[in-house]
Amino acid sequence: MATEGLVPITRDYLARYYDKYPLAPLPDGVTALAARLRALSADLAAVAPLSPDEELLEQEAGGVPAPKMDENMWKNREQMEEILFLLNKSRHPIALQQKTTPEDVDIASTLDDVEIKLKDTLKKLEQFQLKNADNVFNTVMTYMPQDFRGTLIRQQRERSERNKQVEVDAVVSAGGSIRDRYALLWKQQMDRRVQLAQLGSASGVYKTLVRYLVGVPQVLLDFIRQINDANGPMEVQRERYGPALYTLTKLVLAFRLYLHLSLARYEQKKIEKDDIAVLQQAVVIYTEEFGKFTTFIGEVFVNAPFFISAEDAGADSRNSDEYRETIIPAGKTHEVILSVEAVNSYIAWDFSLPQGALSTLLDIGFHVEYISPSGEKTLILPYRRYEADQGNFCTVFAGSYKLVWDNSYSTFFRKTLRYKVDAVPPVIEPVESVAEP
Repeated sequence: MATEGLVPITRDYLARYYDKYPLAPLPDGVTALAARLRALSADLAAVAPLSPDEELLEQEAGGVPAPKMDENMWKNREQMEEILFLLNKSRHPIALQQKTTPEDVDIASTLDDVEIKLKDTLKKLEQFQLKNADNVFNTVMTYMPQDFRGTLIRQQRERSERNKQVEVDAVVSAGGSIRDRYALLWKQQMDRRVQLAQLGSASGVYKTLVRYLVGVPQVLLDFIRQINDANGPMEVQRERYGPALYTLTKLVLAFRLYLHLSLARYEQKKIEKDDIAVLQQAVVIYTEEFGKFTTFIGEVFVNAPFFISAEDAGADSRNSDEYRETIIPAGKTHEVILSVEAVNSYIAWDFSLPQGALSTLLDIGFHVEYISPSGEKTLILPYRRYEADQGNFCTVFAGSYKLVWDNSYSTFFRKTLRYKVDAVPPVIEPVESVAEP
């Protein structure tokens, strides 16, 4: 695909693309099934007044789902975890744990089946989200230098994701609820989307990283700059596929509300046989239809016109560019100073000495210094002689770093140095998260 052959990724353009992927309608009665679960929940609320937490859950189940599709995906994932938490046998009412009656045995068996189906659906959703995140990042990375800098950017991203997980673990360790954990997970997801939008405008973290991008089609940059806009191109996707997802979100919320209230009031009112049938029907329809939806939308994403790789765009490879050569005379040194604007950047280098016809192997001394604003020097990498080397380190100070190649010990031999160096900025989180209206 040639870059000049690409067209702007507008709402109309995406609408024509989505025309190729019609979404099969949900089965008749899904909305009615959610309403039936809500009615059963209302009956249970009459058995005992709702607690404050139950009132919040009831309000959420009766509310309007968020407009963003990925927020709904996270909301479904959250609700599945909440339901699985309820289904933990240690949380079952005593009568249900002891299976006192044949009815208790049947109910326990039904709940076991619900747990199996939801665990499988949750696992598939987690894999779906990971795959999509990797697709976006890997597409961006095709435009990055395919050398040590690209490797470092990948490592920075991995470290950023580990830091996000540390934040999540801290919430859990502090006794945070599933709801608290998913509030943080969604904030982190929005931070990722903000970063992606920054790529299109070369702002934020990508203000420095964007200098590495080679051959990125302007139509792609224009698209991702608008990715979070309420009336941007992605709104077409929400209009086309959102309603079905919103219906499934309301179904899983109604399912959780009913299950929570029925277990909390089990001693006062056991689940009736007809109600168990509704529960079984709900979990079968929800897991089957949600699985179909994620499979379908995954196919739409992977073939989407906004996943344009560097190869598809005809961008030049950067496997071996930007190497420099200099001759270091005997008794002399060669220095390069790199400026670092943010801590946790990486100073990286790759150099070698082309060997001549002589049997003696040529080497060069190398060390790295930090130069403070006052001019004070601190040795970062000790002096050592190399024939070739590739390495990096993470900075703990902003400022200037001097890389020195030393041929002062040589009396006769000048050295040809072939090298590439860079200061790779950190992939950091934005200070504020910009929410999509």
